[in-house]
Amino acid sequence: MLAGALWTAPRWLVPRLAARSPRCLYLVRTRERVVALTLDDGPDAAHTPAILRLLHAHGARATFFLISGRVPGREALVAAAVAAGHELGNHLTRDEPSIRLPLDAFTAALREAGTVLGRFGPVRWVRPGSGWYTRAMLDVIEREGCRCALGSVYPYDAHLPAARLAAAYVLANARPGAVIVLHEGGDRGRRTIEVLRRVLPALRGRGYRVVTLSELEALGHSGTRALGSRLPAPAARARRCGGAAGERAMEPGPAALHLH
Repeated sequence: MLAGALWTAPRWLVPRLAARSPRCLYLVRTRERVVALTLDDGPDAAHTPAILRLLHAHGARATFFLISGRVPGREALVAAAVAAGHELGNHLTRDEPSIRLPLDAFTAALREAGTVLGRFGPVRWVRPGSGWYTRAMLDVIEREGCRCALGSVYPYDAHLPAARLAAAYVLANARPGAVIVLHEGGDRGRRTIEVLRRVLPALRGRGYRVVTLSELEALGHSGTRALGSRLPAPAARARRCGGAAGERAMEPGPAALHLH
């Protein structure tokens, strides 16, 4: 019974969580066959290039929630992802549960990561480490001009090593407006490559487009609705999300050559 409940959680539990937490985006209500793909914990020198090649081959775009402490030495990968039309998200500075940080430390980490990632392009979204947050953390995220984003289809790939099972979970729960959560750091990245090899062609065969989080959320401004997603005040939306404003985006480096 528990296994069945977990398997179908994106269909019954996540919509309830989204309705109770309107300050964080979980999914978008739409009839269009569109899903957002999000990838956590990069950049990863061993696996990000292969993930970028797979996305390119299947005409898919994704939002990469990057850990800023992993960017040094991998700047070309980040720039290549942006150049290929993907989006960057703020996953703070280290792989740790954000909810365990004192609020001032959480604020500092969000700003530090925003400064690092903002060099490569616009950053709108924040995904707290381990997916847990408090109202005070949401206050900080919104004050910094950011949006909180979690997801609706999470195949427990950070804990279960079976790529075949993760792919089956994603395909069983993919619905219009879903937000898929996968991981690209370490061994998880190797599994994600296998998951994407199964999932991307299957979704395409079903008529789905795979897009960034912002592209999916934009459907909420064209007659559909983002669940739970409450827009910050216009002044907050106009600011850079975390970090310092005014830094020039980096040009793509040699890693861009490996996408083709």
